[in-house]
Amino acid sequence: MKIGIIGAGNIGGNLTRRLTALGHDVSVANSRGPETLKDLAEETGATAVTAAEAARGARIVVVTVPLKSVPDLPSGILDGATDDVAVIDTGNYYPQQRDGRIAAVEDGLTESRWTEQQIGHPVIKAFNGTYAQDILDKGRPQGTPGRQALPVAGDDPAAKQAVRDLIDQLGFDTVDAGGLDESWRQQPGTPVYGNRGDAQAITKALADASPERTAEWRA
Repeated sequence: MKIGIIGAGNIGGNLTRRLTALGHDVSVANSRGPETLKDLAEETGATAVTAAEAARGARIVVVTVPLKSVPDLPSGILDGATDDVAVIDTGNYYPQQRDGRIAAVEDGLTESRWTEQQIGHPVIKAFNGTYAQDILDKGRPQGTPGRQALPVAGDDPAAKQAVRDLIDQLGFDTVDAGGLDESWRQQPGTPVYGNRGDAQAITKALADASPERTAEWRA
């Protein structure tokens, strides 16, 4: 499968490593230009590209940049992707630590719905509460007892299934976390954020979430 990854930080870099190892054709971009990704490209066999090129021909595109940087992504970022492209948003709102105040999110819009509005395409929220190192170390074969599970939220059933299938390839179970308006259940500060539990534990953590954003995660 052709996969575009926009953002080469901890999550983006480790997804590049694992997905190329699984045989996928990965293009990876960052904000500084493909020449700065030479080492990652040589290590993994991925193709370093500009952000505007990352989605070309891609069936899955991963947007994994700081939330404050999403509006700065090139216009038409998904031009050239397949008609049925699934877009994964791994982002989190860190107002005090990094992003500053984003009024719509402070007013209750879910973080991924805001990202969706910025890029003009539906997104699937996944990997946002996952430790980057776990992507490399914690994957296990399907059916392994206690296999770590990741929550996945989104409105498009076909796109959500494509993302869940990809996560299964990476060695993790998934839990359907509902539509994107329910994705507050996996935002920072919720019981599922950073939770390494199995599918049963993740299901319970999602159910136990409160929609009220705690002070640590407000501007």
